[in-house]
Amino acid sequence: MRVLKFGGTSVGSAASIRNVRKIVTDQNGDKLLVLSAMSGVTNMLVELSTSVRNKNRKNCSSLFNEIEIKHLQLIDELIAEKSVNARVREHIKYRMSTLEKFCNAEWNKQLDAEIVTTGESLLTYIFSSYLTAEGIGNNLLDAREFMRVDNLENPDTSLIGQLLDDHLKKLNSQDILITQGFVRIDSKGEINTLKRGGSDFTATILGAAIKASEIQIWTDINGLHNNDPRFVENTRPVSELSFEEAAELAYFGAKILHPQTISPVIGKNIPVYLKNTFTPETTGTRISAKVETKGLKAISAKDEITAIRIKSNRMLMAHGFLRKIFEIFDKYETAIDMITTSEIAISLTIDDRTNLDSILEELEDYGEISVDANHSIICVVGEGLIEDRGTSRLFEILRDVPVRMISYGGSKNNISLLVDTRNKIETLKKLNEKLFSDRFQESV
Repeated sequence: MRVLKFGGTSVGSAASIRNVRKIVTDQNGDKLLVLSAMSGVTNMLVELSTSVRNKNRKNCSSLFNEIEIKHLQLIDELIAEKSVNARVREHIKYRMSTLEKFCNAEWNKQLDAEIVTTGESLLTYIFSSYLTAEGIGNNLLDAREFMRVDNLENPDTSLIGQLLDDHLKKLNSQDILITQGFVRIDSKGEINTLKRGGSDFTATILGAAIKASEIQIWTDINGLHNNDPRFVENTRPVSELSFEEAAELAYFGAKILHPQTISPVIGKNIPVYLKNTFTPETTGTRISAKVETKGLKAISAKDEITAIRIKSNRMLMAHGFLRKIFEIFDKYETAIDMITTSEIAISLTIDDRTNLDSILEELEDYGEISVDANHSIICVVGEGLIEDRGTSRLFEILRDVPVRMISYGGSKNNISLLVDTRNKIETLKKLNEKLFSDRFQESV
């Protein structure tokens, strides 16, 4: 069985959904489809949840009407047969009536999760009904029946596979299964999310759970590019990446992938393909355990980074000093991205400022603290990167841009630079010029 995930832009209009239908039906064999909400809907739902929290009933009502109209218009454009159209509209209005009740409820985290996952439920029902109306058999699955993810860092794919298998036994067999991305059931048995962009993560969790032959992630980009095409001209898709390379790029900001997408399939030999819904004939990017080419592959950037420097003469020859520092970050469940040390100072970065004040208060017991916010990590990735002759040119960036930190050695596939976010775009462009301008890279 293949797993095919389609993002918000891929299901953002009737024309796009017809395109998805063709992609799905052109492929033989069993398929499990993971669908996001329509493009823009999750943003509206997040805003609606905020309005509920702030008791802004007027804005709630406006957003509710906008979301309802968007989905009813989609039904009218997709389903011409009147009786089917009426049935689907009635169901969507019923689901929307539940959302309307949320607008008058007291906000809490559980209600927030119920609200923000509504988009996937609406879209998958419409899509399933559309396929049925077109004579294409399918089963619509409720992700809440099997997407039990207690630990976001380490999903139990064996449990999920068993729960899914038990669920499927209750249904008539179809070669197309459809379910919602993004949503999960947490350790308390409550509805929760896989965080924004989590439909990719859903796809690889399910792919690992069912031992899929492959996973396809369909977006509006021709695979993963060698630099950020939003800021840099003449970027090129990368035809192949190792799991490790893709994981580094995703974690350090590649927007085409959720940061944890690759982790469930590492070690399971399930290839992941990144494809463009609107140009399905292009090859895209293949991510797998076996990669033929090594060396420099791609650059990505991660924003909203905070750098912390701890200076202390007590570090000199002090056994256990670093352990004590790390225990503070562990206490507040705050991950460290980069770290460099000298004889009397340690510099590190975090991307979560939630507990920053408490962390800094405890760090002050160990030395003089300085904090620099609004930084970006620029990540240069490639298997055997340090052996690539062209890699050394990245250090020429030191002549053009102030670099706060440089990190290499934690991974053989990654060299990371920390720069002020104001210099991010310039750094991406300069690195593109130095590392890729004189190279030939196969176009996908």
